[in-house]
Order: sequence, then C-alpha cells, then structure tokens
Amino acid sequence: MRQPSEFDDRPWQRVDPGRVAGVDAVPTMLAAEEQKLYFWLTSEWMQGRGDVVDVGCFAGGSTARLAAGHAQAGHGGKVHAYDRFTAAAGVKRRQLYQKGIAPFDGPDIFPLAQSLLAPWADRIDFHRGNIEDLGWPGGPIEVLTLDASKKTDLTDRMTADFFPSLIPGRSVIVQQDFLHWSQPWIAAQMVGFGDHFEPVGFAPNDTVIFLCRKPITAEALSAARIDNLSDADLLDAVSQTRQTLAPFSVAHRLDRMEKGIRDNPGVRIAWQMKWRGDKC
Repeated sequence: MRQPSEFDDRPWQRVDPGRVAGVDAVPTMLAAEEQKLYFWLTSEWMQGRGDVVDVGCFAGGSTARLAAGHAQAGHGGKVHAYDRFTAAAGVKRRQLYQKGIAPFDGPDIFPLAQSLLAPWADRIDFHRGNIEDLGWPGGPIEVLTLDASKKTDLTDRMTADFFPSLIPGRSVIVQQDFLHWSQPWIAAQMVGFGDHFEPVGFAPNDTVIFLCRKPITAEALSAARIDNLSDADLLDAVSQTRQTLAPFSVAHRLDRMEKGIRDNPGVRIAWQMKWRGDKC
C-alpha cells in the first residue's frame, strides 16, 4: 500500500537533471516541474506492478520522460502512448519548429514521434487514432497520465476505458489539466468519485496527482459521469474542490475556473471556452 506522505515535499523537485539526459531532444508542452514529476513517478515511485499509460502525448514529450524513468528503474511492462499524432500548421510552428524540429509537410507527426522516442522503443507501445475508439487492451495500470480531457463525452469514455484497471492503494493518475480554467469538468469528475481517489500532489500550474483508493466499479463510473452535468453542478464541484485541495494553495486557479464556467454557459469543449477579462 502506497502512502500519500510520499508526495508531501514534492520529491520530484530534487531529481538530478543529469539523470534525465537525452529527453531534452523531445519537445514537450510540460512545464519544468511537470517534466521532473513524470520522470520521478516511473523511476522512483512506481514498483512495476502495472503498466504506464500516457493519454494525449502529442509528439512524445511526456512519453519520453516517463519512458526514461521507466528504463532507469529497470521496470518490465510497457509505456503506452495514446494520441492521434496529428498537428495543425500553427501547432507545429509553436510547439515543434520553435523547439528545434525541422519543418515538414502535412499534419502527420507519428513518424516524428517514433523517431524522437527511438531510444526507448523497446518499452513503448503506440496507440494511434481517436482515443475514444482505441480503448485499453487490458492489464493493470500503475501510472496513468491524462492530457486529453478536452470534451466531457470523451472524458467519460476514457475514464470508463482506463480507470477500472487501476490498482487500489498503488496506482496514481496525473490530471495534467485539472486546474486549467477551461476544463472544470475534470474537477467535477473527481468529486463524483468521492473517496475512490485521494489528491496527494500538485505541480504548477495545473497538474494534480491522485492516488487510487478503491476499485473503480461500474457504480463508481456512473456516479462520476460528467457529460450531463449542469453549470450549477460544475460550480458546486469547484466549491467542493476548494476544500480537498486547500493544502495546495490553489484557490486562485479555482477562482478562474468558476469565472470560466459563468462566462461560458453550457460549453463542454475546452477549445470553445472563451476567457473574458484579463489575460489568462
């Protein structure tokens, strides 16, 4: 049984940069502390009782950090990388070309991801396509990182696919966008799960880590569904989240989340949420 206290002083901050040599060549949208967190989870925290699943890995930046730690720890099993592996021209320019990747034609970034992740190819399984169509082939999941909860219906589907394979008392999920104002339904989902999960860590600005406490049953999934929630339900969930995340001093992020809900009535797709006010 893993203990929440293992996350108390954010031990990933003490990761020696020299241990992560090689991953800098793989562009990532992760903040510096998040990158250390991903590496620490697989190199120091996990015990090899299940696989690692990275949902929404873009060109492989998060997968590289997970796989590097996984390799250093000598774990068996696999790191599963889920994505459509496509990128529009503007995204390629901002997230790839400006980070040293040579320009290329077309939206397909799968060959690029394969090339960038080649140093860890023996431990990575790629799952290419719409995440809601791919599912999980089965087996326990020890570390689940989520960066694809951009729509409520997709979030419900991913949850039903992956969460039942979490190991109570051992598995963690990393909700990378938990505190982003444009995705308040993630907080509502975790409130719906009640004591099935315990928040154990925070990495600025938006990432919250949860330890799985109980098996995720069909009943638990039903209670945590978010696609049919009202704006009032979302606001109530944010209010409850203030209490559970009080130790992490993130009230200002939740303030923005509440404003986002009020300014975008009925919107349940992240990229359709519009920030109205000061720079977000």
